[in-house]
Amino acid sequence: MTDNDADQPISTGGPKGPIKDSLRQPLPKRFYKDVTRAPARTGAGFEIHLDGRPLRTPLKRILVIAEPAFADLVVEEWRAQATVIDPAAMPATRLANSAIDTVADNRAAVAEEIVAYAGSDLLCYRAANPSGLVARQSEVWDPILKVVEETIGARFIRAEGIVHTPQPDAVSKKVAVAIEGLSDLQLAAAQLITTLTGSAILAIAHVRGLIDADAVWSAAHLDEDWQIALWGPDEEAAARRAVHERDFRAAAAALAAKA
Repeated sequence: MTDNDADQPISTGGPKGPIKDSLRQPLPKRFYKDVTRAPARTGAGFEIHLDGRPLRTPLKRILVIAEPAFADLVVEEWRAQATVIDPAAMPATRLANSAIDTVADNRAAVAEEIVAYAGSDLLCYRAANPSGLVARQSEVWDPILKVVEETIGARFIRAEGIVHTPQPDAVSKKVAVAIEGLSDLQLAAAQLITTLTGSAILAIAHVRGLIDADAVWSAAHLDEDWQIALWGPDEEAAARRAVHERDFRAAAAALAAKA
């Protein structure tokens, strides 16, 4: 690496892609000593500096983060890299890159993806049996559904089984309104939470501060935890869940941070 390498983009990409990439190619060696947060040279927010040089996204844009607490999280990820730079261990950095390189230029498409998830939302599809699982879903999911419905002014249709039951157009419009006004980073976080949990309702509940991150993660894995209680854990599934939770916690941190 040369002295200018801090100005070159490190392939930490969006929330998911670089994890697979890191399995196919050698990880780049750590080439810097100091990691600091500095005021952005243009506009508001903060840059992340490696030996005094600004960190750039994969599309070569300077990484600028409006929220100081989230900028500090990115700083800690870069400080934590030992001899190599492992994108899989840097979920906050990947989320920030996604916000700048992908979401900022495609806000409408990202919002549409979240709205589409609401059309077949995890919380709206209930088990027919066994009775214990049915009761558990009602116990955990119904209060979340109710508070989101009251907050955004929508009524979601519940269904039993896996046969697709479309939501009314009015629901889709309310969901779209519920995620308006989010910053690029917040919208990236909402999208990631939606895809990781299979639920736009859970994402909205967390975006609006109606339930905390632990409640979101627990509700999203209710069915899985029911199966674990019956049959025991699966090591591969547990490993995947741990990776997903690391990404989820970064998204939750982005939503908790204030500019």
